[in-house]
Amino acid sequence: MRIGLIGAGRIGALHASTLASLPSVTGLVIEDVDRDLARVLAEKVGAETGDGLGGLDAVVVTTPTSTHRALIERAAAAGLPVFCEKPVAPDVAGTRAALAAVRAAGVPLQVGFQRRHDAGITAVRDAIAAGTLGTVHLVRSATHDPAPPPPGYVAGSGGIFRDCAVHDFDAVRFVTGREVVEVSAAGANRGDAYFAEAGDVDTAVATLTLDDGTLAVCTATRYNGAGYDVRLEAHGSAGALAAGLDAHTPLPPITAAAPYAGFGERFRDAYVAELTAFCALVAGTGPNTCPGEEALAALLVAEAADLSRREGRPVRITEVAA
Repeated sequence: MRIGLIGAGRIGALHASTLASLPSVTGLVIEDVDRDLARVLAEKVGAETGDGLGGLDAVVVTTPTSTHRALIERAAAAGLPVFCEKPVAPDVAGTRAALAAVRAAGVPLQVGFQRRHDAGITAVRDAIAAGTLGTVHLVRSATHDPAPPPPGYVAGSGGIFRDCAVHDFDAVRFVTGREVVEVSAAGANRGDAYFAEAGDVDTAVATLTLDDGTLAVCTATRYNGAGYDVRLEAHGSAGALAAGLDAHTPLPPITAAAPYAGFGERFRDAYVAELTAFCALVAGTGPNTCPGEEALAALLVAEAADLSRREGRPVRITEVAA
């Protein structure tokens, strides 16, 4: 199959390398508003460059958030399956509009929540589904970045809950199979001033109440000097499991090897697995592992968390879902 990759930035380069290595991908066409960037990346991975959707079997979108909705709708109008990095759109209304467009076109949209393809997180989900942990009472999920992104990125990111912790919100829903009904969140700024200037925080905690009464605690920070640290734990009446604890986890003296440098290294296998799954979806031989509706559900949790932080009160998901 011929895949069009739109966006030649950091995550685009990672996905281009993966797509070029997949046996099912017979052609890769890279498009970017920066034609030189697209050309350099194409030469590196043995791909072509282009600026149209003709002759493609599917599209992978790795551009800035503000462009996602338009590109999804463009691909849907052309009848092409779409893989899009999260989020579908910066806001709830835009997300709903994009989902309506793909439904009307009858094409699948898979969203890039790569943790759904992480072996450890999948093992936690399977254990919960099998009842191995008994009644689950608590889930903990963490996303701790080693260094903050630049000011320009923060200003347009949508805030730490929509940009960063949204992965944790999706992971909690994924492993438990439950919906979030209420969120209580808090944030702090003890680092660079540009977070507060953008109305954001550099560190945050969100407590989620699930529809069966289970509690989940999600933490996020932009200043984890020990290294990149993403973990998930599930604690139940019959046992507990943790994903993301290995020789590279930056927890001295546990760490036995160099800490993870970033998401590309920590989730290398998961990124390969999710794009392999997308190619199977395009070929009609596999399911959609993360439909757009799943991304909308995670975004609603992020919206509730941000509102809770700003107003200092618990927020029901129904408040932000309208």
